Order: sequence, then structure tokens, then C-alpha cells
Amino acid sequence: MLGYYVLIGLIALVSFAVSSKLKSKFEEYSHIHLQNGMSGAEIATQMLHDNGIYDVQVISVEGQLTDHYNPANKTVNLSEAVYSQRNAAAAAVAAHECGHAVQHAKAYSMLQLRSQLVPIVNVSSTLSQWLIFGGLILGAAAHFGFGFYIAVIGLMLMAVATLFSFITLPVEYDASNRALAWLKNKNMLSSEEYAGAEDALKWAARTYVVAAIGALASLLYWALQVFGDRR
Repeated sequence: MLGYYVLIGLIALVSFAVSSKLKSKFEEYSHIHLQNGMSGAEIATQMLHDNGIYDVQVISVEGQLTDHYNPANKTVNLSEAVYSQRNAAAAAVAAHECGHAVQHAKAYSMLQLRSQLVPIVNVSSTLSQWLIFGGLILGAAAHFGFGFYIAVIGLMLMAVATLFSFITLPVEYDASNRALAWLKNKNMLSSEEYAGAEDALKWAARTYVVAAIGALASLLYWALQVFGDRR
């Protein structure tokens, strides 16, 4: 167990460092005001329309870094700062979330796969470790009979959540690429503004990379506990 806590601690430390860097980047680029004077909401609406999308609403939601696209009700949800502000950071986030709307409209396969896994992941993320813990406890008392199979079921659920983390990577990178391509091709930003938006999105993507690595490391650790002890 000590090795697990050390591993999780290291990953949490890296995650904290990347998240802190991301926040500092967005703070830095929030001071680069757009020459075109457009708000995040206006950027988002323009990108949607330029991609022939007119059935998606752009709305404001409470919180910080709460921006997301909801395919269920076709809404681009922008945090209050992104929705109303007129800077490179807001433009980057707004265009990125619209990148997901474009993926949805074009039936991007990885987004579809991720959406299909969401109901399973909502269950598996809660149950997996409990099943593994319970299985190991039962296995220790019953020579890995029934308990072993319970733990394996837990590992399978954890594997689904890990797969979800890795499927998220191309989805997020593709949305950023779509956003940056549109911003550049439509000359929405100056060179300085574009550089800031590009850097901000790179750091945002790295948070997903850290999360995926953490999920894989946790899966491998518990797999060793289950299958290693069986020997």
C-alpha cells in the first residue's frame, strides 16, 4: 500500500504543478485584449455559424474553468469570465468548446465512443476500487476463489475508466486543433493573440495527459496486487 500512496502522491504533485501552470497561463493571456473587440460568447457564436451550426446555444455558467460542451442539449457552456471577456484566453476556451460542437456535428468517431462510455464510467469510477478492495479481502480468506473474481471485475471496471481517459486525449487535442485552425484561417486574432491562445490550449491539454497517466498507473498497480498475490 505504501508504494501506491507514493505513486498517487507523485502523480497528484505533477497534476497540481500542471494545473497551477495552466491557471497562470490563462491569467497571463487574459491580459492580452483582442483587437477585434469580440467576447468569448461572440467568438463561439461566430465559429459555430462559420461551421454551419445554428442549433447549438452558447450560454453562461457559474464557476471558473467550468467551460464544456453538452451534446445532450447542444449547448456550449462558457464560464462567466470566458463568456463576457474579450481576451486571448477567453477566445481560446470559447473556440475549443465549439471545437467539440463541430466534432458532434461531424460525427467525430472518438467523441461518439467517449459519449457511449460515459454511463459506464459514471458507475465504474465509483465501484471499481471498492470491488478490488473487497475482492482482495475475500481472496485473502478464501485462497483467491470468489474474492479473486470480484477483484478482477473491479479491475475490468477500472480499465474502462482508464480507457475513457485515453480516449479523451484525441478528443481534446482534436477540438483544440479545430479551434486554432479556425482562429487562424478566419484571421480572428493577431499574431500575439494567437500565440497566447495556442499556448493556453497546449497547457489545458496537458492536464488530460497527466490524468490519463495517473489512471493507467493506478490500474497497473492494482493489477499487480490482484494477479501478483495470486502467485
